[in-house]
Amino acid sequence: MPAQIDIEEKLALAGYVVDPALGMAVGLSLDMSRPLLLEGEAGVGKTEVAVSLAKALGTRLIRLQCYEGLDVSSAIYEWNYQRQILAIKASEKFAANASDLEAQLFTNQYLLERPLLAAIRQEISPVLLIDEIDRADEEFEAFLLEVLADFQITIPELGTIKAISVPHVILTSNQTRELSDALRRRCLYAYVDFPDVMREMAILRARMPGLDEEFAGQIARFVHELRLQDLKKRPGIAETLDWCAALTGLGVRELTGAPEMVHQTLLCLLKTQEDSKKLTPELTAEIVAGTA
Repeated sequence: MPAQIDIEEKLALAGYVVDPALGMAVGLSLDMSRPLLLEGEAGVGKTEVAVSLAKALGTRLIRLQCYEGLDVSSAIYEWNYQRQILAIKASEKFAANASDLEAQLFTNQYLLERPLLAAIRQEISPVLLIDEIDRADEEFEAFLLEVLADFQITIPELGTIKAISVPHVILTSNQTRELSDALRRRCLYAYVDFPDVMREMAILRARMPGLDEEFAGQIARFVHELRLQDLKKRPGIAETLDWCAALTGLGVRELTGAPEMVHQTLLCLLKTQEDSKKLTPELTAEIVAGTA
């Protein structure tokens, strides 16, 4: 069975409905042991790819959340200074040799693993999610290239630590800044867009078993039309699921029969005051009418 079809089925069982292009990208990334860079707007489900992939493969998910100022101590390792200081104080009673003490202090016993180091020390290949790499500084991005090149990390006090098993790496980017050509060359690439109506229906029914197919279609069509509006922040898949849960919890089973309730629950989909003002009751009713 082709890799992309196999992984599509596995991801579906894990609750993630993937389109064929993304299924191909994930399948090739696994087969070729290459990092996969996923770009797209916030809310399209990039992070969920890694979460679902870990479930599908039955392996550990290790997540590195990127941010401005991310450094080695937060991403790779740091020493447990408090324990080292306690060990030094304890050794003073026995007048320990300085060189012997130093050798004892810089061992795995005092090493604190951060996501990148933890990922290469797993017996079974984990899924390593490097989330929102575009938020990290360019300096960190350059350092990350070295790690992804050989999957090994050098710790001055311990030497070079090579990967026990090569992790399945997924990087995500919301495109807040342009990533380097060097990083792009290192990775396979896929752009993740908002789902079309049919796929969003499938996502709703996969995540909410028992949901009526017609109602799922109405919700998917409404959200699709809503995303076509001139909004500051278009609702993502998570917002669609929240809205569906709110409607079903309120007993709504058909959008056209409850336009006021639909409008009142748009707080699940619209996350800025500007967007909320744009969606007047009249516009909401118009969109609802188009979902029938």
